[in-house]
Amino acid sequence: MTADANSTPILKEPRPPWLAGHRSFGFLYTASIVVGLLVWQVIAQGYSSFVLAPPTGVAVRLWEMVASGELPIAVAGALRHMVLGYAIACVIAIPVGLLMGRLRFVHDLLDPVVNLVYAVPSVAWVPFIMIWFGLYFEARVALVVIMCVFDMIIVVSTGARNADQKLLNVGRSFGAGAWQRTRLILLPECLPFLFTALRLGVVRAVNAMITAELFLAAANLGSIMKQAAVRLDSAAVLGVLAVLCLLGLALQEILLLVEKRVCVWRPKGAS
Repeated sequence: MTADANSTPILKEPRPPWLAGHRSFGFLYTASIVVGLLVWQVIAQGYSSFVLAPPTGVAVRLWEMVASGELPIAVAGALRHMVLGYAIACVIAIPVGLLMGRLRFVHDLLDPVVNLVYAVPSVAWVPFIMIWFGLYFEARVALVVIMCVFDMIIVVSTGARNADQKLLNVGRSFGAGAWQRTRLILLPECLPFLFTALRLGVVRAVNAMITAELFLAAANLGSIMKQAAVRLDSAAVLGVLAVLCLLGLALQEILLLVEKRVCVWRPKGAS
């Protein structure tokens, strides 16, 4: 009896995770962190602890600041203006970016302004922020907004501009109004770009938060870093930097998980 070639199932070899674009949180992810810490430990042995504290010294110093309550209070205070500034930036950037991406008039009107302001280093706005908002909470929120909003506008407008026009035309042919096309077609089409803008913005928000606390009135984490620098306490400075790194990484990973839950139609390797 001969086998029918057409009925023979073809088994496809599964693609390795690194070829499929999957993010690995396993061995390689952990190994990269461990190797980095080991390299840091080796380099730090050639310097005084005042110049470069080793990871073990930083860990001990971090525990002391956590146990005393100094670090948790500073982080909570820093998150207040960072979260508020980031939320304001999102409220501004998403609708403005969508309008710039879909309306040629709005794009031609705002694009030069956005690019001109984006080209200015964010720290250069600090003197004006001090004049307009003072040195304290309002000024720190304003700096977070300025450092986040223009990056996010550019990404969102790019996503809206690259939305599939054929899908929008199909919606129009079925009688969908402008709001329905925006809600049911444009926003789902732009979701990957929106999440990219959110991830980019949250990193910029962390940068802006510590920039504001160092260049404006020293407070929270910025105050810890300045006082530690005066005392030549490199372990405390590096500890705050480690907290900032972990904060930025954690927020990005949270947004990535949310994106995977929301954008369920995307290919597994698209992230």
